[in-house]
Amino acid sequence: MKTITLAFTGATGMPYGMRLLECLLQSGQRVHLVYSQAAQIVAKQELNLVLPARPQEAQRVLLERFGACSGELRVYGRDDWYAPMASGSNPGEAMVICPCTMGTLAKVAAGIGDDLIVRAADVMIKEKRTLILAPREMPFSVIHLENMLKLARLGVVIMPPNPGFYYHPASVADMVDFVVARILDHLGIANTLLPRWGEE
Repeated sequence: MKTITLAFTGATGMPYGMRLLECLLQSGQRVHLVYSQAAQIVAKQELNLVLPARPQEAQRVLLERFGACSGELRVYGRDDWYAPMASGSNPGEAMVICPCTMGTLAKVAAGIGDDLIVRAADVMIKEKRTLILAPREMPFSVIHLENMLKLARLGVVIMPPNPGFYYHPASVADMVDFVVARILDHLGIANTLLPRWGEE
């Protein structure tokens, strides 16, 4: 069981984040989840899902949504500075921000840890753990590109949620799974969400 910090921010692309959460729990991982207020708005708009503001209530809602799974879920508030991922003494194996706003990405690049999401990302960088950002914006400005380059040079994995089409996806869910499978690959978590290139 790996401990993965997962953060949702207010960019479009909540289906990616929610599917990733589902797959992590189904594969038996321990997930520490935190999300921004804007992510709550996006979840309602894109998935018709109400993410409660209170962590315990959110935890209950999400576990009911996904049903029985072998993983563990713990939801934390944005200002919970006692959360495990707020300290380098207990960072977990990896962190994913999916979807990731450009504002969040900029704060991570600048080291502005003024909420738990950015602080946890800062911890991952300083502890040299896996940090994956899934930025959703188009087109990228020079500012966006410079921030992504700065983070990539620090070892952060930048994974814009761009689905592939060479495997002939038949639904939006297939395209979501393509992106989620690539994130899981970089977390070192086995999955069978899509056919592998060169395999029958």
